[in-house]
Amino acid sequence: MAGVVVPAEGVPLPKTVQEMSINGEEPPPQFLAKENPFGALDSSPTSDSVPLIDISILSSSDDELEKLRLALSSSGCFQAVGHGISSEFLDKVRKVGTDFFQLPQEEKQKCSRAAHDVQGYGHDLIVSDKQVLDWCSRLFLRVFPENQRRDNLWPQIPHDFRDILHEYSMKIKHLMNVLFEAMARSLNLEEKSFSDQFGEQPVMQVRFNFYPPCSRPDMVLGVKPHTDRSGITVLLQDKEVEGLQIIKDGKWITVPVLPDALVVNLGDQMQIMSNGVLKSPVHRVVTNTEKLRMSVAMFNEPDPEKEIGPVEQLMDDNKPRLYRNVKNYAVINYECFQKGIVALETIKIG
Repeated sequence: MAGVVVPAEGVPLPKTVQEMSINGEEPPPQFLAKENPFGALDSSPTSDSVPLIDISILSSSDDELEKLRLALSSSGCFQAVGHGISSEFLDKVRKVGTDFFQLPQEEKQKCSRAAHDVQGYGHDLIVSDKQVLDWCSRLFLRVFPENQRRDNLWPQIPHDFRDILHEYSMKIKHLMNVLFEAMARSLNLEEKSFSDQFGEQPVMQVRFNFYPPCSRPDMVLGVKPHTDRSGITVLLQDKEVEGLQIIKDGKWITVPVLPDALVVNLGDQMQIMSNGVLKSPVHRVVTNTEKLRMSVAMFNEPDPEKEIGPVEQLMDDNKPRLYRNVKNYAVINYECFQKGIVALETIKIG
């Protein structure tokens, strides 16, 4: 049955998280978060500022470039303003996502992912009998290269979904290119030192995340603690409801909602390419009892056939190579994530 979660033991859960949420039901055992190496679910998040970076002055302000370097070499996360995308357009992106999720289940199922595929609408793939399920439904689509789009999985309702997603993807692609060059300059590297590693057919994917209200936010997570497999992740947060938390200085902090800002965090592949200078932050999403939370995450990755590795200029006798070269890191990361293993640790040298 499309859209139904199938837990590891192979017995389908009769309802989606949305249906369980509407009925106010207790989450089944498969959703209960266990202790993990990143801290207990009930650890109290602290309120702390997440750096604000003005994208529009990165090319002209050494101070802003230094702020970028400090943010990405410490927490690996910042809020981007001055990105040139209007608040009205960001609201349109949020609206088509929310409108899709509020469609009848039969309509959403037209975009359902296949049993062993990640693209489409649905829940987590089950890859481990130890897996804890996320209290989340998601619509996951490849947007670039354009000839790899699966048009049958792109919603036909809302009618403007495709046009708005395409336009948003183009804008975020441009933003990511600006950031790659700025990050390289901030480390005194050639501008293309990072972007050139992505190859001729870099991949961009989008994930619309839908977190329905949950009756047990003390025991259930929207998304388990993890690092992203991407080079860069750009997140459009819900306009009102907080939920994203990152680890900073060993503590969970909540990333505040700034309606016109875009949250940028680095992924593992940028940590590899920077030889550990820039960080890929551990983050998670918590649930709440009151409101639906919707976010839109855009990820970029190298061409799967392109080998990536640390930039030569970032290695010397004082800073030896930390990671081996790797291809198709996405596969390594996904399997490790579902098993609760830190993917970066598996490719460390020594």
